Amino acid sequence: MQSILNQREGAAKTSPSTPAPHPPGFTSVLERNIDALRRKRQEEEKKASFQDRIAQGMTRFTGSMVFVYVHLVLVGGWVAVNLGVIPGVPAFDPTFVILATFASVEAIFLSTFVLISQNRASAEADRRAELDLQTNLLSEHEITRLLTLTRAIAERLDVREANDPTLEELERHVAPEKVLDRLTEDEGQP
Repeated sequence: MQSILNQREGAAKTSPSTPAPHPPGFTSVLERNIDALRRKRQEEEKKASFQDRIAQGMTRFTGSMVFVYVHLVLVGGWVAVNLGVIPGVPAFDPTFVILATFASVEAIFLSTFVLISQNRASAEADRRAELDLQTNLLSEHEITRLLTLTRAIAERLDVREANDPTLEELERHVAPEKVLDRLTEDEGQP
């Protein structure tokens, strides 16, 4: 551990633009995790239904500047023609009722596509939150176990910090259902 810290300090002193070296094996673990997440995302995209893909594509397009530019041209042209600004082209919607109808119908469909995409994104966010919770619970259990083992080693070596009263509280396992119950109680209070 000390050699890694010395390497990082040396690298920081020699060149501020050079990134600090990673601990051995860190990069391969990170790359493996990134690849696994990328593969999982690609699998989920392949499993998406035809309707979901259409909704996602429509939402992606309607959320782009190309969509805005197309609408500026179409609506601007529509208004110009119906105000008589373009000579030789007769007005076909002088009260703009047809334009308003098209805009209303388009808004209904666009909002539906956005809601479909949001529902899909929400379900994905829920899955990720569940994974985060499971990972955090596993980490908490491992840390608690390591703390217990470290304290036992410290007691065996007669290290005084092993008698710190806060360690007893930290060594207790957290019951996630009790935490959730407490959070629910706190939400109900003004």
